[in-house]
Amino acid sequence: MADKLNLSNEEWRKRLTPEEFQVLRQHGTEYPGTGCFLGTKTPGTYVCAGCNNPLFKAGTKFESGTGWPSFTQTLSEDSVTEIRDVSHGMTRTEVRCARCDGHLGHVFPDGPPPTGLRYCMNSVAMKHVPEGSPIDLVRA
Repeated sequence: MADKLNLSNEEWRKRLTPEEFQVLRQHGTEYPGTGCFLGTKTPGTYVCAGCNNPLFKAGTKFESGTGWPSFTQTLSEDSVTEIRDVSHGMTRTEVRCARCDGHLGHVFPDGPPPTGLRYCMNSVAMKHVPEGSPIDLVRA
């Protein structure tokens, strides 16, 4: 993984749309069924909307019926970090970008084989890079 990207909230506000800032930096959640990547099957790589860190291959995406794009596994072990989340009266596992610490969504142990995992992500927290296109990491 590339070096960590640490920016102030002021700098993030300049770089991100209001929707991206609300999800990535303030741990928000987009409404189910509204994300632009729900139902898409275009080959490529999903990257963090904040820093372009590669997160998921399109081939691991599946229709979970939850209203959010879901994946069975991350691109690599160091693509994301997982943190225990006890907010909203429940215990979950939050998924963050390992490079910029942006909130992406949550992972649940109810996915299909081969992993049995469901990485439930916010579309606004990601960008899609078509297969064969370069991925340029965002710099400070």
